[in-house]
Amino acid sequence: MNDPITLIGITTTYLELISFILAVITVALNIRQLHWAWLFSIASSATYAVVFYDARLYGDMGLQFVFISVSVWGWYQWLRGGVDHAPLPVTASSAKGWAWGIAAWLAAFALLAWFLAKFTNTDVPNTDGFLTAGSLLGQVLLSRKKVENWIVWIVVDILYVGLYMYKGLHLTAVLYGIFVIMAVMGWVTWYRAAGSKHA
Repeated sequence: MNDPITLIGITTTYLELISFILAVITVALNIRQLHWAWLFSIASSATYAVVFYDARLYGDMGLQFVFISVSVWGWYQWLRGGVDHAPLPVTASSAKGWAWGIAAWLAAFALLAWFLAKFTNTDVPNTDGFLTAGSLLGQVLLSRKKVENWIVWIVVDILYVGLYMYKGLHLTAVLYGIFVIMAVMGWVTWYRAAGSKHA
């Protein structure tokens, strides 16, 4: 599954290709607020954990296991996380929520970058740590159906394109370029959904 193949001029592996397809389906379902997105998220995270291990992106590899756990929680939140266990509606974060989110991102970045530099052989501890921390924040916000999750993903996904190009994961770099476009679409769709609840 990890033997190199060439697809439309891009060197990849079957496992990376499968992960790519599952991830696109996940984001497409997220935009439409369909809870089945979480099932595809779990499958994509499991396969990408192996891809990132081979690329020595240990922060991203570990993140996939966190994503699996958060996906189970997110699935429940979307179905039963609202008032009286109703489905969770799309809402916007408060200024205080934004401040806590950014503080958590920076704190997690510092901790992860230190850990990766000290205990692994990664050659990109700071970049891996920063993007892993941002991805964690994005996933938590997504699980709670906060509109701002898409803003976090736009920032993270743009930076991931460069990281994956550097690491030779060209198909995954293309995927994250697609994710940037999908995240913009997600932000517009969810912003309108949140606004319609206050109209």
